Amino acid sequence: MTFRLGDIAAALGVEALGDGDIVLRGAAEPALAGPDDLAIALSPAWAAGLAQGRARAAILWPGADWQALGLSGAIAAPRGRLAVARVTALLDDGPAIAPGIHATAVIDPLAEIGAGAAIGPLTVIGAGARVGANARIEGQVSIAPGVVIGADALICAGVRIARRVRIGDRVVLQPNVVIGGDGFSFVTATPAHVETARETLGRGPVTVPDDPTWHRIHSLGGVVIGDDVEVGAGSTIDAGTIRATQVGRGTKIDNLVQVGHNVIVGQDCLLCAQAGVAGSSRVGDRVVLGGKAGVADNLVIGDDVVVGGGSVVLSNVPAGRVMMGSPATRMDTHIESYKALRRLPRLLRDGLSRQNKVSNPSEND
Repeated sequence: MTFRLGDIAAALGVEALGDGDIVLRGAAEPALAGPDDLAIALSPAWAAGLAQGRARAAILWPGADWQALGLSGAIAAPRGRLAVARVTALLDDGPAIAPGIHATAVIDPLAEIGAGAAIGPLTVIGAGARVGANARIEGQVSIAPGVVIGADALICAGVRIARRVRIGDRVVLQPNVVIGGDGFSFVTATPAHVETARETLGRGPVTVPDDPTWHRIHSLGGVVIGDDVEVGAGSTIDAGTIRATQVGRGTKIDNLVQVGHNVIVGQDCLLCAQAGVAGSSRVGDRVVLGGKAGVADNLVIGDDVVVGGGSVVLSNVPAGRVMMGSPATRMDTHIESYKALRRLPRLLRDGLSRQNKVSNPSEND
C-alpha cells in the first residue's frame, strides 16, 4: 500500500505542511526511516534521529520547524500518540485471511456464517454457533457450539472460545486467547483450613477435613463480551458459575491477563499485562489496572480508579482513587510510606549512634 502525505494528514483532520504529494509506504523511527517512510518524531528528543535517517516526511511535535529539520513535508500532531494510533490503523491492513471458508475448516451444518466472513484453515466451528458478517477468523481457532460472534470481529490464530460465550461487534482476540474456560472454583465436603483461616484471620486452629477432596463447582454462566473489546495474546476470561462473566464495551485487555469467574469489568477499562482479577469482583468503568496489578476476590472497584503496576488490591476502592503498593493504598499515602521506609536505615543508624553516646559518655571525652 502507498499513501500520499496529504491523504494521511486529511485522515488525521489536519493539513500537511510542505509537499503533500510525497508517497509513503510505511512508518519508522526517525533514525531508521528511509525516503518512503513516515518518520514518527513526537518530541524534540527525536530530532537527532531525523538527521541520521533519510525520511522526507515526519509526524512532528507542535511548533517544530520542519524545514530546519531537513524535511520536504510534515504533519504537526497536537496529540502525538493519538496521531500514531490513527496512522498505524491506516497503514495496517491486518492479517492476511483469504476470503471465504478454507477447505480444511470444519464447520457444523447447523452453524451460521454471516455474509463476507473469512475463515482460515483448520478452524472448527460447532453446531448452532453464529459468526457475524465480515468477521475474520484465522487458522486453528476452535469455536464451541452455540457461541455468538458479532460482525467485523477479528479472531486470531489459536484462539479457543468455549460454550456459552457471546462476543460483540468489532472484537479483537489476539493469538491463543481462551474465553469461557471453567473458573477456578472448588470446595471440600467440610470446611478446609483455608476457609476457617479467613474467618479467624489465621488465629484459629488448623482444621483438616475428614475428606480433603476438592470438588469442582462447574461453570454454567458463560462469558459476555461487549462491542469493541480487545483481548491480548495468551489472556484468559473464565466462565461465570451461574451468571456470566462480563467485559464491558470498549475495554482493552493486554497480554497474559487473567479475569476470573463471575467478574464484571466495566466499559473502556485498560487491564495491562499480567494483571489479574479474582472471582466475583466488580470493576467499574474507565478503570486502569497497571501491569502485574492484582484484585482479590469479591471486591468492588469504583469508576475511574487507577491501580499502579505491581499493586495488590485487598479491599474495596472508591471511585476516582489512585492506588499503589502491596497492599494497595492511596497513591499519596503509599509515597509517604515509601519515603519513610527508605529513611529507616538512617534513622536506625542515627538512633543507635545517639544511644551509644548516652551509654558510653567517656568515649566522647
